Amino acid sequence: MSGSSPAARLQQLFEGRRLTPTQRRIAHSMVRRAGDVPFLSSVELAELAGVSQPSVTRFAVALGFDGYPALRKHLREVAPAEPEPVGGDDAYNEYQQAVLGEIENLRHLAELLADPGPVERAGRLLAASRPLPVLGLRAASSQARGFGYFAAKVHPDVRVLDEGGSMLRDRIDAARRAGASALICFALPRHPKEVVDALAYAQEQGLAVVSVADSAFAPVAKHSDLLIPAAVGTGLAFDTACAPMLLGRVLLEAMCDGLPDAQARLEEFDATAAARGLFVE
Repeated sequence: MSGSSPAARLQQLFEGRRLTPTQRRIAHSMVRRAGDVPFLSSVELAELAGVSQPSVTRFAVALGFDGYPALRKHLREVAPAEPEPVGGDDAYNEYQQAVLGEIENLRHLAELLADPGPVERAGRLLAASRPLPVLGLRAASSQARGFGYFAAKVHPDVRVLDEGGSMLRDRIDAARRAGASALICFALPRHPKEVVDALAYAQEQGLAVVSVADSAFAPVAKHSDLLIPAAVGTGLAFDTACAPMLLGRVLLEAMCDGLPDAQARLEEFDATAAARGLFVE
């Protein structure tokens, strides 16, 4: 455990815990600020997570500690780190800080991908599913469409589910009847209840659910067979999703490894595109 990143060590601390929504919010905030957490008071952590100070205390007890001081002591012992200088971001304007925040999210993603096992497993599940449903609603719809656009170049049958409503379950049913064995979901805040319900239904129908979410504690976690987290940026009025987008491309790469004819399909597309003059060279 000592050789992993601070964020990874925190993730391990929370794994397997039955946390309330408020506790998941605290855990998510801790992972995002993993280097600072061992030096924060319970009041500071509460402000960071947007919860009450007693909620932080109850959270520490839920993790098996006598209180927050015991949790913080544990974190300092297992994840020693120097706190970032207070006010270190003062030299940057709000736009630069948003970019730096996304760079940090990408660093966390790189640390997570040091263990390629989950991504490789997800790639095999997605490659084997015929057809392959790709779910993403509201803020996540662009992620689903982007993934689906590229996946369709190498996968024989990709079905993007980016619209909710009463037809959503019908489309999941149709994919299952056609032979689908897995579904990939992009889930970003704010999380639509419809997505959570759709994943629960997909699992009931026998589909393996692979989720890309902003946190391992996102609401979709309980209905995901495999969830790989990629944080969103929160420094601007609207969240930014560089890390989830990049993770989607990583999953596409892993899926290609499970599709023996992927390269041939890409070459065929390039030849067709050239013959049709699709792109300006």
